[in-house]
Amino acid sequence: MLKKRIIITLTFFDGILFRTKNFRPDYRYTKNFIDLWSIDELILVDISKKKNPNRFLEIINFFKENCFVPITVGGGINTEEYADKLFRNGCEKILLGSNSIKNQTLLKRLSLKYGSQAILQSINFKKKNNEYYATSNNGKNIIQEDSLKIIKNLIKNGAGEILINNVDNDGGLLGYDIKLIKHISSNINIPLLALGGAGNWEHILELFKKTDVSGACTQNIYHFTEESIKSAKNFLKSFNINVRV
Repeated sequence: MLKKRIIITLTFFDGILFRTKNFRPDYRYTKNFIDLWSIDELILVDISKKKNPNRFLEIINFFKENCFVPITVGGGINTEEYADKLFRNGCEKILLGSNSIKNQTLLKRLSLKYGSQAILQSINFKKKNNEYYATSNNGKNIIQEDSLKIIKNLIKNGAGEILINNVDNDGGLLGYDIKLIKHISSNINIPLLALGGAGNWEHILELFKKTDVSGACTQNIYHFTEESIKSAKNFLKSFNINVRV
């Protein structure tokens, strides 16, 4: 059985680390901000409105030099040239967003070039009238199409992993949307990552106990706790969750 992964997601706006809840800045990003030695993977996302690739590349290089785990990078990847630059700078994977849901040509090209294992496709969901819908524009626009059909098309066109997030949960620290995650995980056959809502280790335990996700992505919890990833893994192991050490 594959071991479950603990993945940290960090969001940057104009080079500054931001919490996704109300998008507040946090100026503490250093190699001591979080336990970079115990995480399994790291996702870095650039949400800057006016993209400054060189500034974001400096952030990527900072983490590449201070932790030794696979790094996935996303945010505004809408050309093959930009993706090439990210891979040349040491990224193991790229994170594609709603642009590739609407137009999957870039997804196809990058998957053929680098392999599907290098493509993580993120999908933001919102709940409306008791149904889940994929969204675009950071959760502002609902895509009126069957969500599973969208995901299966993304997989067909080259996505090697799927990351899902309920934007209503994001930053709330009240737990993952287990119902949504179970629905998706039971209908796809590639690794699924879950983001949005983790506020304590019990939430991660619930995620692994009740769903078949490959990894728990966590974000805002690390702006509020000094506890290490190692303590989270020890907690999960005490409940027989097969995590990496």
